[in-house]
Amino acid sequence: LQTVRALLNNNSTVTVLRSGLYAVFNEQSLDVTKNLFQDKFRNPKKRQKNIQFKCLKNLISSLTSSTDIRDLLSCFSSDLQTFVIKPSRSKEAFKKQASDFLLKWNLLLSTVGKILTINRTDSFG
Repeated sequence: LQTVRALLNNNSTVTVLRSGLYAVFNEQSLDVTKNLFQDKFRNPKKRQKNIQFKCLKNLISSLTSSTDIRDLLSCFSSDLQTFVIKPSRSKEAFKKQASDFLLKWNLLLSTVGKILTINRTDSFG
């Protein structure tokens, strides 16, 4: 946590990181991951619309206005409340929703980290 705070306190590092993250979304490299998030077998009305991408984009956008770790966690917490907790109608539905979210969230972050490592090493400070 101290390392993250140190990085977030450096404006030039945050600027480079933010531009690297935006570049990842503009490249074709996330297409394979996006396809994994498409659930073609569900009813379209119940299909989640890439909530992990929405959460990550919101987190990146919040880096523009604040680099305080508490603000970033609050943004993420708010998205979890909106996309995972509130839509769950029962304990079982919540478990399934939360499990699905965490699995796809980890996959997305792993993919983004891999892309940044390979293509955008300057984004790591």
